[in-house]
Amino acid sequence: MNHSNAESQKERFISQIAPNSAFYALFDHLPGVSFFAKNDSFEIVCASHSFLERLGCIGEEEIQGLTDYDLFPRSLANNFRLDDEWVIHHKKPRTNIVELFLNEGGLPDWYLTNKLPIHNQQGDVIGVMGTTQSYQHGKEFTAPYFEIEPAIEYIQQQFRNRISISQVAEHIGISLRQLDRKFQKLMRMSPQTFITRLRLKNACSELRQSNKLILEIALDLGFYDQSSFTLHFRKHMGTTPLRYRKEHRNDTFCDQNGRSEPAELPITQRPAVTA
Repeated sequence: MNHSNAESQKERFISQIAPNSAFYALFDHLPGVSFFAKNDSFEIVCASHSFLERLGCIGEEEIQGLTDYDLFPRSLANNFRLDDEWVIHHKKPRTNIVELFLNEGGLPDWYLTNKLPIHNQQGDVIGVMGTTQSYQHGKEFTAPYFEIEPAIEYIQQQFRNRISISQVAEHIGISLRQLDRKFQKLMRMSPQTFITRLRLKNACSELRQSNKLILEIALDLGFYDQSSFTLHFRKHMGTTPLRYRKEHRNDTFCDQNGRSEPAELPITQRPAVTA
C-alpha cells in the first residue's frame, strides 16, 4: 500500500470513531503513565483516570475547564505553562521533559513528560496533549540521563548533609563546568537547584506526616536555618512551610512555631494541592 492510500485509509478510519470514544483511556492500562489534554486557553479538556488520581479526583468533570494554576503550586504551574506555550507557539512536540509533578500521595516528585500539539482539521493548533510517567519508572527509556545518573544517586544519598556541588563533581570525576552543563541540558536546572528541590520534596512529606518543628525539618534536610528554608519553600512551592502544613494536615493544627498538635475535631478535606 502506497503512502497516499495509507493516509486515506487512516482518515476514513478516524472519521468513523464515535465522539465519545476516548483513545486516552488506553493510558489507564499502562502502568505509571498518565494522559492529559488542554485547549488553547490552557484549560484541561480531558485526562486519564491515573491523572485524576494524582489530583485526588474521581471524574473528569472535577477538573475540566481548570488550568494548572487552579490545581498546582504556582511554581509548578509556571513551568507547565511555559512548556505548553512553547508547544502551541512552535507547533512542535516537546519531549523527555524531566520535571516535578504530583505522585499518588499528592507530593511533588520527579516525572518524565512529553507534550504534543493538537491540530484541528484545518491544521491549526487548538491545544496541547501530553503524558507523564514516573522518572524512576521511565528512565530506561531516557538513555541520555544516564550521563548524570551517578550524580543524581550521590545527591539522593547525601542531600540531607550540606554537600557542595564541587563534592558532587569530584565524586563522579568531572569538572564543575561539565556537571553544570549536563544538568542544564538534561534537567533544565542547575545541580544546586536539583538539590534544593529534592530537599523540598522531602520537606513536603515531613510537613504532612511528622510532628517535627519547622526548624527541625529545615536543619535535618540540610538548610542553614529556618529562614533559608522558608525562602526556598515559598519560591518553589508558592506558599510557606507553615501554611503548607496547615492546608495539608487533616488530623492536626499547627501553632505559630509550626508544631503539630492534636485537633479537637478532625478536619476533612480533599487531598489536593493549592495554587
